[in-house]
Amino acid sequence: MSGPYVIRGSVVLPEAELVWRFSRSSGPGGQHVNTSDSQVELRFDLAGTEALPEVWKERALQRLGERGRLLDGGIVSVRASEHRSQWRNRETAAVRLASLLAEASAPPPKPRRKTRIPRGINERRLREKKQRGETKRGRSGRDWH
Repeated sequence: MSGPYVIRGSVVLPEAELVWRFSRSSGPGGQHVNTSDSQVELRFDLAGTEALPEVWKERALQRLGERGRLLDGGIVSVRASEHRSQWRNRETAAVRLASLLAEASAPPPKPRRKTRIPRGINERRLREKKQRGETKRGRSGRDWH
């Protein structure tokens, strides 16, 4: 594999806590597909890991649980079978897991502060609308004899 997969900052996916399973992919591929285990399933014990800060772990467990991405016991599972090569599928699965954990453990967005539209801007908009309407009304040929 091509090195540590960064979740965010200096936190990386611990290689020792990743559980890999391989199986045959479905779909076309000729004779090759019947002999090689190119589909990859990557499992990560989110509930039992020590690699993530506790706050991130709680946030990720809660968010992934809501989305139905967690298996029994707080294990996250990701599959990859897009490529014919097992090695490329391993890369894809690891990157997908890292981005899933990064998204799930991200802090919530700051609440939006309501802002008022300045009165001058609103008045100018209404004045321009009225001017545009006058221009269009002037184009009608009703008054021409």
